[in-house]
Amino acid sequence: MKPALLSLNGVAKRFTLHHQHGTELPVLEGVDLQARAGECLVLEGPSGMGKSTLLKLVYANYRASAGRIEVRTGSDSTLDVTQASARELLQLRRDTVSYVSQFLRLIPRVPAIDVVAEALRQDHATDPDVAAAARAEAARWLQRLRIPERLWALPPATFSGGEQQRINIARNLIKPRPLLLLDEPTASLDPANTRTVVELIQEAVARGAAVLGIFHDPEVRAAVATHRIDMTRFRSTA
Repeated sequence: MKPALLSLNGVAKRFTLHHQHGTELPVLEGVDLQARAGECLVLEGPSGMGKSTLLKLVYANYRASAGRIEVRTGSDSTLDVTQASARELLQLRRDTVSYVSQFLRLIPRVPAIDVVAEALRQDHATDPDVAAAARAEAARWLQRLRIPERLWALPPATFSGGEQQRINIARNLIKPRPLLLLDEPTASLDPANTRTVVELIQEAVARGAAVLGIFHDPEVRAAVATHRIDMTRFRSTA
């Protein structure tokens, strides 16, 4: 059996409502799961079951209230996200974990092609050959995701919602990281681009990535899922 690229053990999340006299809002409790190379785990359950919260815990946008979240960073090394330093998390996001959220965090005045190419240039930002190769690869992704060439030199803030989401997908998947976190990546896409994103996910799984995702479309879930996780069993009732 392949080693787990992601392991969650006893993970819990409670939010403290400071404007409500410190009231605690329990969201998740006792989350145990593993994602291995070549698997796509689809998180299922009604709204409010903590699906997006779980992705944010793995990416460390939220800190877990309890438990361990271990990500494999090498053949014999792992990082517990719940205890990681800011520098360790930055390195983890550069090399190991991609996170496609529901919203593109816009970068003012940066052309779309450079937004997408950024991940390929991070380690060699001043090398002109690397920059040229990164832009060429970004152009290939923009073409595949049907972003018109006339938009490539414009900042994504000027784009439609669906175009922004395709930029979001391209910039996070262009660098083949081992672990992909996907939060409704096809929610604002038309059928043709939805099919393309399904293909991209399937290709990532085929190359050995582990995927943890949320998908509103049952046809997309059926196309990409290798395992389904019922989030209702982790819903805290405390």
